[in-house]
Amino acid sequence: MATVAFHTLGCKVNFYDTEAIWQLFKNEGYEQVDFENTADVYVINTCTVTNTGDKKSRQMIRRAIRRNPEAIVAVTGCYAQTSPAEIMAIPGVDMVIGTQDREKIIPLVKQFEQDRQPINAVRNIMKTRQFEELDVPDFADRTRAFLKIQEGCNNFCTFCIIPWSRGLMRSREPQSVIAQAEQLVAAGYQEIVLTGIHTGGYGEDIEDYSLAKLLWDLDKVEGLKRIRISSIEASQITDEVIEVLKSSDKMCRHLHIPLQAGDDQVLARMRRKYTTAEFARKIERLHEIMPDVAITTDVIVGFPGETEEMFRDGYKFMEQMKFSEMHVFPYSKRTGTPAARMEDQVDEEIKNARVHELIDLSEKMQLAYAQKFVGEVLEVIPERTYKGAPESGLYMGYSDNYVQLVFQGSEDMIGQVCRVKVMEAGVNESKGQLVRVLETANVVNL
Repeated sequence: MATVAFHTLGCKVNFYDTEAIWQLFKNEGYEQVDFENTADVYVINTCTVTNTGDKKSRQMIRRAIRRNPEAIVAVTGCYAQTSPAEIMAIPGVDMVIGTQDREKIIPLVKQFEQDRQPINAVRNIMKTRQFEELDVPDFADRTRAFLKIQEGCNNFCTFCIIPWSRGLMRSREPQSVIAQAEQLVAAGYQEIVLTGIHTGGYGEDIEDYSLAKLLWDLDKVEGLKRIRISSIEASQITDEVIEVLKSSDKMCRHLHIPLQAGDDQVLARMRRKYTTAEFARKIERLHEIMPDVAITTDVIVGFPGETEEMFRDGYKFMEQMKFSEMHVFPYSKRTGTPAARMEDQVDEEIKNARVHELIDLSEKMQLAYAQKFVGEVLEVIPERTYKGAPESGLYMGYSDNYVQLVFQGSEDMIGQVCRVKVMEAGVNESKGQLVRVLETANVVNL
């Protein structure tokens, strides 16, 4: 039996795409083996969001070639899309496929087996207007299913290379999204996470349809318990979206809304399409309609031209926003983007000091958010045994508002909706006590 091994770098969308590519190999009768083992085919799904992404991608490609020089080495993903020639130049790479035409991977492997000629299947992503249908019917951790609803981005923020590696915004057909959601529910999933490169932009390219309409259509899917949006821009939280968040009991009380900077001058240089005042208005509105909503965010620290004063203003703004967690990144130059060419780059040491300050702030806000729920009962879907003490009978899972809870449970609760009382708040995880397991109509057949 032929074997295939995968290595994925980068974001959740890449992990989704790898799962989808695996389905194609699986249907062809391949067996999946660990990347560190000898395989007949290696697929490396690359990342290019930072210069380090490129470097790590090259390292993994070389590792596969060393592991089995006889194997077919196929490289896909964002770095493959932007720099196919650079990858083809690595001796031992047999084929490069970008961020499209991945459904052709099996025919390409067969073609290579016959001709033994390297294949460069990358074409201009900017011309692609069609969403590539790649289905993932099941996921290894089996409690949360990811559903990719869009691809690409039209924003061209000055720090970001992604429009060049993923192309422009394109949405998946609504009927196809709903059909895939129904299939996932039938497979036993109770929570679906909507994901994409610019997820909240869904529907901008479809006439008479929108993200809000999609959410309402998903709300009607029977047996689906939770809908989570992986990420959404403040400007995409329209009145219609707010209406769904307010009225649908399936929408999770958790939104990830990237801020990137808390100062208007920095936001303008980043070419973000909002001011701090506009951002704050959206956050206030969300707190009004969804009391106790968890809002997580991304922040880039030390963007070119960020002065001490701009950083301080940003810090104060983030404090006011009361995020439940912040993902903090030091700005890193991405070759080929306008920000990398800006004159006033911030010193690395200053950058690191600011990163630490914001991580401390994030932990403080995380704890303050979790403390609000001590004594309350939350609905949690246990995902796995608690990594900290796997033998202790402790399980972990997330509440709908993204509090990570650890509590005594049993194996058969995984994937079921449980009611858990919050006993003690913590920064990354809080302690809980099981109240009861809710009866559900569709039980997962594991």
